[in-house]
Amino acid sequence: MNLIKNRSFLIVILAAIFGFIIHKTLSHFLIPKRFEDNFIYSTLILYGIFGLLSLIILFLLMKVKITDVDYVGYAFLALTILKMVIAYALLRPIIKTQLPKSPAEKISFFAIFIYFLAIETILTIRILNNKQ
Repeated sequence: MNLIKNRSFLIVILAAIFGFIIHKTLSHFLIPKRFEDNFIYSTLILYGIFGLLSLIILFLLMKVKITDVDYVGYAFLALTILKMVIAYALLRPIIKTQLPKSPAEKISFFAIFIYFLAIETILTIRILNNKQ
């Protein structure tokens, strides 16, 4: 692996760690502890799942770039749709519960999803701009 590939993976890992720290800090002040303790998925689990999915998507995009750089955008769209399906499967139990904690958990879930989607989009743009 060359330096650019390693740097992209490192960016995802560092962004996940940084995002987790910021998220936990904000949720400490904004979400009551009793709500956060009863979340279906802990914040750490969600960051782990979405971080792993982002690393897999990035790896697959780099493999597609090696074979044909013109299909990186299509691969990104297909992989993002697959990630959305996985996210919806994870979100269903949260949607079905009608507890007082539900809005906070939904907002937390979508914030994590959008955060990793933004990271993947930025790194995909970098991959597409580095046509070699």
